[in-house]
Amino acid sequence: MLKINNLHASVEDKSILKGINLEVKPGEVHAIMGPNGSGKSTLASVIAGKEEYEVTKGNIEFDGEDIDELAAEERAHKGVFLSFQYPVEIPGVSVTNFIKTAINESRKAKGLDDMPAKEMLKLIRDKADLLEIDRKFLSRSLNEGFSGGEKKRNEIFQMAMLEPKLAILDETDSGLDIDALRIVANGVNKLKNKDNAVVVITHYQRLLDHIVPDFVHVLHNGKIVKSGTKELAHELEKKGYDWIKEEVGA
Repeated sequence: MLKINNLHASVEDKSILKGINLEVKPGEVHAIMGPNGSGKSTLASVIAGKEEYEVTKGNIEFDGEDIDELAAEERAHKGVFLSFQYPVEIPGVSVTNFIKTAINESRKAKGLDDMPAKEMLKLIRDKADLLEIDRKFLSRSLNEGFSGGEKKRNEIFQMAMLEPKLAILDETDSGLDIDALRIVANGVNKLKNKDNAVVVITHYQRLLDHIVPDFVHVLHNGKIVKSGTKELAHELEKKGYDWIKEEVGA
């Protein structure tokens, strides 16, 4: 599904990613871990196609297609979803209206008509129930006055509605208490299946108690320096990132 080959990327002429190789197959959950400044969020942004990042070498393939020249919205229409570390507030636009627009724009890109209102309403209700979301929540302005947990739950709701092939969760556990973490993780677990894939970017092992990864990769200084199973995350929790730095001679 996702294949990254020798990826180098920079922002404002500063080199961040320095040769990333990664393959994510349908049905898999991959966790990307690493200390601050290692390139985790940059990797997420480059996969999603955020324009401020420049790919200087290597390429990204999605479903067998080179997507390097595609804009972020084109990648989204093909099934790449990125949850933001700091979701934006959009006063005056309800959660429901935002998601209706997103779905119909995606359908338009595929040559389809807008989803019929009755079908849209049923889908919204079904997904809200699946994620234990109060219906009143859906009429609120997008992210305005939302707690950290509500913002993240809203992003998982968007993911549920859009049904992407690849979901990238960028530090989705940031600022969440245990209850909010559980709700978000449960949502992700309910949505993952054999046809989609999830990339979880996190500092901490605690999220991986709830969303169990098939593979864990450690990023350091713009490179994946170690990969393993979920046990690697437990090892990092015990030894800290200094252990990795010592191993790679940094």
